[in-house]
Amino acid sequence: WWLVKNTPQPDAPREAGGPRQEPDYTMQNFVVERFDKDGRLKIRLQGDQLRHYADRVLIEIDQARVRAVSEDGRVTLARAVRAVTNGDGSEVQLIGDARVDSNGPRGEPVQFRGEFLHVFVNTERVRSHLPVVVTRDGSEIRAAGMDYDHLSGQLQLQGKMRALLLPQARTPSSKSP
Repeated sequence: WWLVKNTPQPDAPREAGGPRQEPDYTMQNFVVERFDKDGRLKIRLQGDQLRHYADRVLIEIDQARVRAVSEDGRVTLARAVRAVTNGDGSEVQLIGDARVDSNGPRGEPVQFRGEFLHVFVNTERVRSHLPVVVTRDGSEIRAAGMDYDHLSGQLQLQGKMRALLLPQARTPSSKSP
């Protein structure tokens, strides 16, 4: 009788609530790296503070800096005031003074800047529904939004846009007689 009387009762079922407001862990001045199956660096996340939310499977980073290496060895650098990424780092949302630097399909430097950039690491895409500035070969294009697919080399700009297009330098073999 005493044992039955003093045995703790099971917890009552909890109501399904929304996501937790508090992170399950944080890190200060951190670096997180992910490698492919052959041991090559795939992505490096670095920042001032990291907050991990297990129930939402997401990570928030203050003063985020990202280095992603594609399978062909091309390096893409990104940074922002804040970043939100999924658990495996395959999607990174850059928020506030966001910038992505990479090389275009012909190896030329290309840069994307805006208040929001959504980077898809595995499919090598950058999107934004907010105003962006794209700089490539000295030319600059401002648009209301964009979708860039590096694998196809296609850049789709949305909304009103303004451009400053500079002529490309001619190579010695392309000069006219």
